[in-house]
Amino acid sequence: MRSIQRKSHFLGTKIKSLRKRNNLTLEDLSIRCIQMNPESAPSISYLSMIENGKRVPSEDLVEVIATIFQKQKKWFFDESLDAKAIDPTPETSAVKGMPLEPGFLFSDQLLQSAIPEMLSQTGTTGRQFAHILIRAHQESNQNRYPDIERAADSVGLKRFPLTLQDLMDITKRLGIKIKWFESETSRENITTSRTLKTVVRSFFDTPNIIYLNNLLKKIPARLKYDLANQIGHFILHVGDGARGPQVSGGKASVRRDHIGAPNMDAKDILFAWRDFECSYFAAALLCPKTPFRQFLAKNSYSIDIANKLELTTALIMRRMTSVSPYPHWHYFDAYPPGNLRAVYRGNGIPIPWGNMTSLNEPCEHWAVFRMLYIDDKKPSSQISILNSDEGRKLYSCHSIRRRDAAGNWHVICAGLDLKPALLAQGYDAETTINEIFDSCNGIGGSGKIPEQAKLQIRSVSKILNVGWVSDGTERDATVICPRGTCCFPSASIEDEKPKLKKELDKIRMSAQ
Repeated sequence: MRSIQRKSHFLGTKIKSLRKRNNLTLEDLSIRCIQMNPESAPSISYLSMIENGKRVPSEDLVEVIATIFQKQKKWFFDESLDAKAIDPTPETSAVKGMPLEPGFLFSDQLLQSAIPEMLSQTGTTGRQFAHILIRAHQESNQNRYPDIERAADSVGLKRFPLTLQDLMDITKRLGIKIKWFESETSRENITTSRTLKTVVRSFFDTPNIIYLNNLLKKIPARLKYDLANQIGHFILHVGDGARGPQVSGGKASVRRDHIGAPNMDAKDILFAWRDFECSYFAAALLCPKTPFRQFLAKNSYSIDIANKLELTTALIMRRMTSVSPYPHWHYFDAYPPGNLRAVYRGNGIPIPWGNMTSLNEPCEHWAVFRMLYIDDKKPSSQISILNSDEGRKLYSCHSIRRRDAAGNWHVICAGLDLKPALLAQGYDAETTINEIFDSCNGIGGSGKIPEQAKLQIRSVSKILNVGWVSDGTERDATVICPRGTCCFPSASIEDEKPKLKKELDKIRMSAQ
């Protein structure tokens, strides 16, 4: 009897250790078991009893758990415990900062005086600076904002998925009025040689009016997002109207916002932060954390689920970064010739080219850049080695080319830093990465992934349950360059121009 109890204790301890090491809840593990073998999958309560040594799992269940965590079955039945587990969760932001010394030069008073002058002299607009601040805050919080999640849950009651009619019912319940307007796309000069199609999708007028462009009726996924976004403004900001319109393509500012502006308007920061809050609220409302995380697990993080849920691919990929138990994600949304409209770097990956500048020749090995000029709507997976002065990193990314609501092509990309995952499983990550790099070096920056490295990446892919990581091993790996190396020419800041105020006034007059 004691032997059985001792056996169940060690087995349960090992399962619990593996689960926690991979940041999985009991519910997450139960879903993964159902995904592998519905017949032998345990309930959440039964899993808890197994982990606490109160139950001994069947041979079939042990085999399922061994497959999930890529362990040999016999490992669960010996009485040896692993050495101290490597925690793959970063303690702080993955993006490194710099010491602010001497401290007296970085006082609040001096910074408030110096920042507007610095922005004016460098040609950086207030909105661009706001995006840097928000991105730093987002990355330091690993893209987790529980207060906004709770606000969204209080409105949507964690229902998933929400239909368009569900959202219309929510607006009616909240006392929000909907008005429709006609506004076609226009062209805006982005550079002296390039234009971008622009369209106003929606905006909010205090105290309770949402204006929606009729063209959204043809794009239900985008309509659902805009409705959820504007509901977010009503809930989070009491619908005071202090935010910009939702625009596809061109600039979203209704005020003078160009490099010649002498000072930064305080509203730049406020409007940009509120845009972020509303965007996050919309994602949390349409994809509540727990049910969406379960749905991702059942579908191995396939971006094809966007079509099933009638949601935009961009929303699905952004939301992955904030609900996944694995924290080392990045996300890019790129427009030609070299503009990043959205950036998240929870894994510390450098920006391939700046979203404040436009580079004509960024490193072509980055999938997010290369796909801008490939006439292919299919998603593409890539394994990449980042070679920098701080060492080599191993990334997997999944990119797809899409049109925005104005009809502009852009590329959205979600990716993972695989090095922490390799380390967490006890692999020699440095050796693996160097072997892949050696295979690529001297052959135009690309090469076959060595078999041992391929097996390790596929093993990690199964543990993370992200199918496109394994898909990337079917192609050659690629060496990519960080921002600021010889791959990048000198950048020039684009001109921006004031926009939209007169157009919005005209819309208000004509809206039905």
